[in-house]
Amino acid sequence: MLRASLPPGNVVYGPAMTKIVVIGAGTMGNGIAHTAAASGFSTTLVDVSDAFVQRGMSTISANLQRGVDKGKMSAADKQAILDRVQPATNMEEAVADAGLVVEAIIENVAAKTDLFAKLDRLTKPECILASNTSSISITKIAAATKRPDKVIGMHFMNPVPVMALVEVIRGIATSDETYRTVEELAKKMGKTPIAVNDYPGFISNRVLMPMINEAIFALYEGVATPEAIDGVMKLGMNHPMGPLTLADFIGLDVCLAIMNVLHEGLGDPKYRPCPLLRRMVAAGQLGKKSGRGFYEYPG
Repeated sequence: MLRASLPPGNVVYGPAMTKIVVIGAGTMGNGIAHTAAASGFSTTLVDVSDAFVQRGMSTISANLQRGVDKGKMSAADKQAILDRVQPATNMEEAVADAGLVVEAIIENVAAKTDLFAKLDRLTKPECILASNTSSISITKIAAATKRPDKVIGMHFMNPVPVMALVEVIRGIATSDETYRTVEELAKKMGKTPIAVNDYPGFISNRVLMPMINEAIFALYEGVATPEAIDGVMKLGMNHPMGPLTLADFIGLDVCLAIMNVLHEGLGDPKYRPCPLLRRMVAAGQLGKKSGRGFYEYPG
């Protein structure tokens, strides 16, 4: 959560941990940058175009303003946090002096391994490379680099500034030093790090996504309407949000990508993505971000 009292200036946290760079200014990336800056770290938010970066910066500003409006921080606190986030589109320059780089791009193996190979060439040898992947093997990502001991998973939950959990995932070669550094860094960012082994989907999505997929199967088979399925889970299981609403919020394309990783990685037919999920993604009905998923989102 945001704190009204912020540490002055930059925080030096461990060897070379004076600057955090986040690659990807989307929902997860801007949330990670927001959280890092709110914890006192000098942070750079990088994306391929200025429009994407500025959209991410606007989101951070709007989320901080909610804290100001609720009396949780002052306008000066908000500005201090924003001042610690530097927007950038030149990745080579941005990561040159980074102590930690957190990747938060699309959930695609090829895109992530390509990025990590580039980061391996562009960053200092002591820089830790972390992935916010929600399901992809850290060992596979690390194999694209010459420093697998310094590659680790930091799977934040959405919305990042609010949710306490960070799954910390060690690849087969991740060193104890890298793990300890990231674990303490997560705590410094106000999060609760939980160690998870490197299996498809880790814990959060190995449990969550099959539940969402089963809810989609229930709709596909005509068991009930979306409202009824969500209502049963909210009222009967005390979930704050029904599984179909949650899928819309996550993005149906992301849900499908994770289910594919689970299905391919574990080889069990119980992880087979529902055909309805595949059809909706093919039709561009991706949930809230596209304006239509299991529900419609005007505007």
